[in-house]
Amino acid sequence: MIEQYVWDLQEGDEAQVAVVGGKGAHLGGLSRIQGVRVPGGFCVTTDAFRRIMAEAPSIDDRLDQLSRLNPDDREAIRKLSAEIRRTIEGIAIPGDLAAAITGALARLGEQAAYAVRSSATAEDLPTASFAGQQDTYLNVVGPAAILRHVSRCWASLFTERAVTYRQRNGIDHRTVHMAVVVQQMVFPHAAGILFTADPVTGNRKVATVDAGFGLGEALVSGLVNPDVFTVRDGEIVAKAIAAKQRAVHALPAGGTQEVAIDSQRQEQPALADAQVVRLVQLGRRIEAHFGSPQDIEWCLVDDDFQIVQSRPITTLFPVPETDDQENHVYVSVGHQQMMTDPMKPLGLSMWQLTAMVPMHEAAGRLFVDVTRRLASPASRAALLDVIGRGDPLVRDALETVLDRDDFVPSLPDAGPGGPPAGGAPAPSEPDPAIVPELIERSQVSIAALERDIRTKTGPALFDFLLEAFAEHKQVLSDPLSMQAIMAGMEATWWLNDKLEEWLGEKNAADTLTLSAPDNITSEMGLELLDVADVIRPHPEVVAFLQGVEYVEDAAFLDELAKLAGGTEARDAIEAYLDRYGMRCVGEIDITRPRWRERPTTLVPVILDNVRNFEPGAAERRFEQGRQRAHKKEQDVLSRLRALPDGGRKADEAKRMIDRVRTFIGYREYPKYGIVSRYFLYKQALMKEAERLVQASVLPEKEDIFYLTFQELHDVVRSNQVDEQLIEQRKDAFRSYHALTPPRVLTSDGEAVTGAYRRDDVPAGALVGLAVSAGTIEGRARVILDMADADLEAGDILVTPFTDPSWSPLFVGIAGLVTEVGGLMTHGAVIAREYGLPAVVGVEQATRLIRDGQRIRVHGTDGYVEILP
Repeated sequence: MIEQYVWDLQEGDEAQVAVVGGKGAHLGGLSRIQGVRVPGGFCVTTDAFRRIMAEAPSIDDRLDQLSRLNPDDREAIRKLSAEIRRTIEGIAIPGDLAAAITGALARLGEQAAYAVRSSATAEDLPTASFAGQQDTYLNVVGPAAILRHVSRCWASLFTERAVTYRQRNGIDHRTVHMAVVVQQMVFPHAAGILFTADPVTGNRKVATVDAGFGLGEALVSGLVNPDVFTVRDGEIVAKAIAAKQRAVHALPAGGTQEVAIDSQRQEQPALADAQVVRLVQLGRRIEAHFGSPQDIEWCLVDDDFQIVQSRPITTLFPVPETDDQENHVYVSVGHQQMMTDPMKPLGLSMWQLTAMVPMHEAAGRLFVDVTRRLASPASRAALLDVIGRGDPLVRDALETVLDRDDFVPSLPDAGPGGPPAGGAPAPSEPDPAIVPELIERSQVSIAALERDIRTKTGPALFDFLLEAFAEHKQVLSDPLSMQAIMAGMEATWWLNDKLEEWLGEKNAADTLTLSAPDNITSEMGLELLDVADVIRPHPEVVAFLQGVEYVEDAAFLDELAKLAGGTEARDAIEAYLDRYGMRCVGEIDITRPRWRERPTTLVPVILDNVRNFEPGAAERRFEQGRQRAHKKEQDVLSRLRALPDGGRKADEAKRMIDRVRTFIGYREYPKYGIVSRYFLYKQALMKEAERLVQASVLPEKEDIFYLTFQELHDVVRSNQVDEQLIEQRKDAFRSYHALTPPRVLTSDGEAVTGAYRRDDVPAGALVGLAVSAGTIEGRARVILDMADADLEAGDILVTPFTDPSWSPLFVGIAGLVTEVGGLMTHGAVIAREYGLPAVVGVEQATRLIRDGQRIRVHGTDGYVEILP
């Protein structure tokens, strides 16, 4: 049985995580790399851990209790995990298992000093590092002490921090087992950490070395500030030598202690420059072996580096894959579409198949490669101009990359200037009949799709969908549609620029666009007020809705109809869903549940509307906005006429005001058309998923979300599926939630955030982009999920991002602050439409502003103040 419980460290590798855990597997892999020295030792395998757990059947019940706890219930987790640890540490190690461990010690040297280190099976993985979640013990001497500390490592699988980490990452406690690495201690002159990619920027070509005297524990525990070296292309490009006043040294009898460093040595570098460069070369070899950037713990002994750990750096945002070695610059699609959450594979591939430009995937997000557009002066200027108007942070990030040494190659202009980055130029005098014609075209196209797709099943459905995608792209690229969009946007920009120049008034167009016609998204919010008007007079219906979280979506509308006034309420909700049921949060991902599929999603907003508004509010609000816009127009034109050359200026402004009111509402319609088509695609694909479940090809319908469109096509053709692939995709998707997508990403892996570079805001204010004029004070409601909305009149919504599905909330708030957004993204457009002061692109707004705090939103000047 000895072989079952103890493996030599070199026997393990990355394929043996289930036996030796993540740390043991990586150390085994490291020991096989030529030129890499790893201290010798052995691994007590997960079989030993399972043997110990079987000795205490009571642990099973406690694990059941643990899995039911909320990750935020820290007190309950602390108590239960402590009970489990005490139980494990109290189990006597069976004789044959103890003999296996002490036998391995005897072969290495019983009285030598060892590090006893936890090595869980869900540790040092590409998607979850678990760094610091379990325990390590240094300088342990003697068989009895080794056995005692092995038990402690087993128990440390249930530290409070490890349990919480697993629960937050959706990892079942029963699926994780603990191996223990017992490794010969090294007593280094210096030790520290090497990151083979910059852990802050993500740049894969930059390595950083943290170094201090003595054992690396002093750095890991934060006892001292390390020396920090930055290395690129084999050269140290920056270094900061710290005053290292303390170090951790091993004691002869076991254990460690802090010691003071002689004052003359404190500011000496822990490593010579040549040693740093050599260490990074070693790190590159390790990185190449494991195939990803690594976080490496190292020790320097007699001018020789020994590696004691290497794990993937799990916080880095992945780089889109390419088939070349060229430099690339990518811009986030999610920041433009107001949805930076990860998308599932089917959602990604459907968006790629229907998008107007090629899109590249990384960590469940999509990016557009803008390298060639940045490379030639004319297309670069057009791109920066359009992007800068919408999102100054993206523009600044791109300019930061352009300032780098030749990262973007310079190419000659392709020829006579083509259309600007936004599409075809607007005609000088757009025809007002364009918008109704475009809406009619869209409705006819969608009705035809709905009629034709019903008859298609199996492989024929996929052939039909590929044709539908071609038409989808044709609709999107309609020159007339592009002209209408640009007409509204350019008129907005013209009014803001000219009225600030002529009248000294910022963002005047915000008021001039209030209650513009044909804005499908603002109509969606107002029409939910009309639904509330139907429901408000019926107390039974209101009471039912207040308890609706306990009602299944499938039964919701049927149950509603059984109440007094319920038939009218159901009919009003059904009519709303007929027009808007294809919408939902994150609607660019076809896999997200639509309102028609989950109508209870709308209930919190309906209840807010019932509580906060009087009957007829929708019509009144729209008319008030129209009157404000008309009054503003009269005021602007009157003031212009009083200026030198005022007649001409007023005539030009009037023409642009008419243009903006005619066309700005249409800006929202193409997205509505896209999402309408998406829902029809989804309904057809879900019928195929039902057939696959009935044929026992798939266990669940939603499993198709983890296949690309082409993979799903293959499954439908063959009636065979790779279930392991689906499980891997599910694990990967869960891990993507922990990653924050950058606005701009380079092929070096560098996440470039951009900055506003403004000095015109008060100290302590949160800077953002002014997108809807006005100033408002109120209570901040920090809401991460629309389903959690509980708003009172006068509240200011603070959220990471909003897409059109959030618009029904906008009718009940006084202002808006988001972390993501630009001048023409949906939240900004609707905020202007409703006259809400709004600031978007406020970095970390949901962390820096606490729910319930009073804040002041400066929508004209683009900043937010937190009030005392």
